[in-house]
Amino acid sequence: MSPERDLFANFERMRREMDELFGDVFGSVGLTSRRTGFSPAVDVFYADDPPRAIVHAELAGIDAGDLDLEIQGRSLTLTGHRREADAEGRVYQQLEVEHGPFRRTIELGAEVVAEAARATYQDGILRIELPLADPQSRTRSVPIQRGRPAEIEEP
Repeated sequence: MSPERDLFANFERMRREMDELFGDVFGSVGLTSRRTGFSPAVDVFYADDPPRAIVHAELAGIDAGDLDLEIQGRSLTLTGHRREADAEGRVYQQLEVEHGPFRRTIELGAEVVAEAARATYQDGILRIELPLADPQSRTRSVPIQRGRPAEIEEP
């Protein structure tokens, strides 16, 4: 893994940690964050046999029916909702599990075949496998015509 990729892979984790740090500061003085929902943690890695991108999303406590996936180009968007547990009769000492809606877009480092993507959900981990597109299939030789632009027929 290149140092640049490692930097960007860790950027989202660093942003979450900063949100947690400043969220705690604002919460301790009685200020609330405007943020709603949360951003689930993800791991993205690549496998060779067969070539594919693999995404693991940590979604404990979320029903699979409350999840949606969308793939567009190199973007994988994961949306869903973690519902609050019934809090009736509970007096919390600490409350850290975030609830509410979320939307997380992951930019992949390679083109994928969206139609062949597979997703499984087990023990709170969503695993998405996205076969990599063959880079040669996107290459096209373009014939060059002679003549002035006005003389060239439009396809």
